[in-house]
Amino acid sequence: MDTALYMFAGGRYLYAVFMCHLAIEKALKGLYCHKLKEVPPKTHSLIHLIDKMGIKPLPKPGTFIAKLSEASIPTRYPEDLDRIQSLYTKAIVKDLLAQGKEFMTWVKKQL
Repeated sequence: MDTALYMFAGGRYLYAVFMCHLAIEKALKGLYCHKLKEVPPKTHSLIHLIDKMGIKPLPKPGTFIAKLSEASIPTRYPEDLDRIQSLYTKAIVKDLLAQGKEFMTWVKKQL
């Protein structure tokens, strides 16, 4: 998450979103190991990881996860980089990162 915040501070908003997704993914995989005592599946799908664990984030974090999941493919495999970068304005990314930090706190509370 620190890297996402660093990218944001440098104006690299698309990469901040990518790093936020990656941080949340790794946190969920850690929670998966903790809860299920097994290696998590090789997936980038945050929703899949949450479903496999049978956990239910609060409605606001759930909405955030859906938004971040929608951003995953375009940030990972950008076909139209200029258009995609224009979608992630400073205000939008600032909000995503704030929600990302809240979600990380929620994950830690699940341990």
